[in-house]
Amino acid sequence: MVFKRMLGAFGVGAPSVDTVLATPRVQPGGSLRGEVRIKGGDFDADIEYVALGLVTQVESEHGEGEQIGLVEFFRTQVSGPFRLSTAEDRIVPFHLPVPWEAPVTEIAGRHLNGMAMGVRTELAIAKAVDKGDMDPVEIEPTASQEAVLRAFFQLGFHFKSADLERGRIYGVSQQLPFFQEIEFYPPAQYSGQINEVELTFVANPAGLDVIVEADKRGGRYSSGTDAVGRFQLTHEQALQVDWAAEINGWVASLSQHHGGSHTAGHDPYGRYGGHHGGHHDSHRGHHGGGPGWGGIAAAGAAGVVGGFVAAEAIDEVGDFFEGDGGEEE
Repeated sequence: MVFKRMLGAFGVGAPSVDTVLATPRVQPGGSLRGEVRIKGGDFDADIEYVALGLVTQVESEHGEGEQIGLVEFFRTQVSGPFRLSTAEDRIVPFHLPVPWEAPVTEIAGRHLNGMAMGVRTELAIAKAVDKGDMDPVEIEPTASQEAVLRAFFQLGFHFKSADLERGRIYGVSQQLPFFQEIEFYPPAQYSGQINEVELTFVANPAGLDVIVEADKRGGRYSSGTDAVGRFQLTHEQALQVDWAAEINGWVASLSQHHGGSHTAGHDPYGRYGGHHGGHHDSHRGHHGGGPGWGGIAAAGAAGVVGGFVAAEAIDEVGDFFEGDGGEEE
């Protein structure tokens, strides 16, 4: 994958740059490899540095609405200063590590509508900086994430859209200033219970948080409510879970609750639910709880951190997901 352009910030006859990715597809926690190929222009140039950044589009709250902007969420310098002679060819190889929390942009070879991800090359000459266009990159799910996604499709959920929301998730160790929401329409068997489901992954080298938020349907005399469930486990343990059974059981449990506060349920690993639930509003949250999503029916699964923490049914969405309302970079 290549982009080639003259460096417009430096005028006519300036050097040109090709960024070539040997690995245009990568998983979270992986590494992008490639070369930055710089060709000298009509004059000698003192290059101060060459840097690469991972860039994506993120939504943030802005007044009464939302705005979308580019955010550089990882950056590394791949070269220090050097002198580039007239018409000289210079190749700068690179390995660009991809954060574990990088959002997924492709599932089973299909690009997710709403996601845009790329590598941006930055070159500095004589205090002037030229930032290149995004060179597209696809982020594939890890095996542990794919196991969860596969279960949604097995149950008949249909992909709706995906986006990135600036903010933080309550109780989750999170490094990036945003999180991904992968939205699904429910299959027919759930149509009377939920409107849609949003799936969020927060990964790290040791494991994975799986957060699911369901928009419950309201009845004739009541408005809809939201429910949040969370599973926290290692990548290896995620491959042992019958995710289709767990998700199906969790959705079924939602029909037993009708909003409001509930007693926190006890999960199979000796911990209790009762987190706040919700999305984008840190002032209106209710404590919620409910039955755990169930145990893990696989040998060696003891030691899961947290288990299914709760299926939380709440009247108004509170601060489980907290948008910070910040500006994009």
